Amino acid sequence: MSMLSEFRDFALKGNVIDLAVAVIIGGAFGKIVDSLVKDIIMPVIGRIFGGLDFTNNFIVLGALPGGYNGPMTYEALTKAGVPLLAYGNFITIVINFLILAFVIFWMVKRFSAAKAKLDKAPAAPAATPEDVLLLREIRDALKK
Repeated sequence: MSMLSEFRDFALKGNVIDLAVAVIIGGAFGKIVDSLVKDIIMPVIGRIFGGLDFTNNFIVLGALPGGYNGPMTYEALTKAGVPLLAYGNFITIVINFLILAFVIFWMVKRFSAAKAKLDKAPAAPAATPEDVLLLREIRDALKK
């Protein structure tokens, strides 16, 4: 079998296609959750804590470039090449991860419950092994 036909067989297996679809949907879902955290949840948390914006919480680790007089925001300082300890951005990413993990947990739980309802049909009992049947025949014969 040639390398090309082996690769074709590998690429067209159901598991590889399923994985590709999962990665694509996961990437899109990650963007949705990122927007949820950045645009909806973090402003509410910021409002509760008096206008706190986690993304602009950082510590400048180095000297500002000579003559820098731009805004002292995370985005502007990062573009200027200033080394920062961006703990606020880290907090935002952790919250993003926790929300994503909770949503995935909830989805898997719901899908499992739906699948359990579909799989409620009772399974047929396993067939009795042949040696057990033979022993039963011997027992019954001895009783007679």
